Amino acid sequence: MKITDIRTAEVHGHGYSTYVRIYTDEGLIGNGECIHGGDGCPDQVHMMKPLLLGKDPLNVDALWEKMRRRHLFNGAMAGSTVTAMTGIEIALWDLAGKALGVPVYRLLGGKFRDRVRLYCDCHAGKEDLTPEAYARRALEVVAMGFDALKFDVDERSHGFRTDEWNWHASPAEVDWMVQRVAAVREAVGPGIDLAIDMHGRYDIASGIAVARAMEPFRLLWLEEPVPPENVAAMREVRRASPVPLCTGENLYLRWGFRDLLEQQAADFIMPDIPKCGGLSECRKIANMAEVYYVPLAPHNVCGPLGTMASAHVCASIPNFLILEWHWVDYPGWNEFATGEQPVIQNGHVVLTDRPGIGLEVNDDALREYARPGTEVFGKR
Repeated sequence: MKITDIRTAEVHGHGYSTYVRIYTDEGLIGNGECIHGGDGCPDQVHMMKPLLLGKDPLNVDALWEKMRRRHLFNGAMAGSTVTAMTGIEIALWDLAGKALGVPVYRLLGGKFRDRVRLYCDCHAGKEDLTPEAYARRALEVVAMGFDALKFDVDERSHGFRTDEWNWHASPAEVDWMVQRVAAVREAVGPGIDLAIDMHGRYDIASGIAVARAMEPFRLLWLEEPVPPENVAAMREVRRASPVPLCTGENLYLRWGFRDLLEQQAADFIMPDIPKCGGLSECRKIANMAEVYYVPLAPHNVCGPLGTMASAHVCASIPNFLILEWHWVDYPGWNEFATGEQPVIQNGHVVLTDRPGIGLEVNDDALREYARPGTEVFGKR
């Protein structure tokens, strides 16, 4: 079997996902989804295509490494080049599973679990940003079957930013955060896991202050209290934090996570699987983390295809904790892909034995949500 073509589609969800489709001379196709590659991600995918045409798609790791090494000086260390490679890699795994008649998790070494637990990223209050709105949103999501939630507390609109460049949290801002987290915890009780996201915007002093203020609420984690560029800064917050810390959504490849793990700067890591290198690469990241007894809680803002692809990795590693689901407010989730059963059941992704990723893309739905002026899997 040989690769004959690679095509792309840009589809709106949480921003724009790039869907990748790989065609073969035997009529089989593989589909992948990657995210946060920027406006040029499809062009990056097509830049890789000459390296893959005529090649055997079952040599997934070798083809991925061929792309990485050939484009090392074109950005294949981090960022959009890696994300484009990721979309291709996921499509290759889907194709390999279909060709061999087995689900992707089987090709990754088998599964440790049949169901992959999700947490729902609730953003903030649905109607407004009052503590009561946060609490109502929390109860709404729990009623959907989720037993783990995440909320944002880094809001720009309440007058705390006296300087748009300075994200130091004043005592008043910390109190504002505490009021909302307290309302959520009181509403859902102690049996629901609760994570809080600061989006990597604050300084070390603010990160420590917020972490200490959150101690009474027994958080699952405090996410990215400081920017991701300086691992030592995160390490300093962790040293002083009474709550677990999670970071890593803006890191790429194994090398991106090495310092974070070696410096023991986080309690959990959150690689974004459809962004940071792909399924095989993220499994290698998980293997590295296991050496340091650090669980994985992958970041995920993809649609159903990317989410299910991520779930295959999560099923195949022992040190998995929980996977993000970020589509509570976006349309299209139930339209973009088809399978034997709903992707999400009672707050979990339930794996099947269908070959490949286990879902097929609905091209008509993709056309409805496609980036204006672009074709869905048009030939280049």
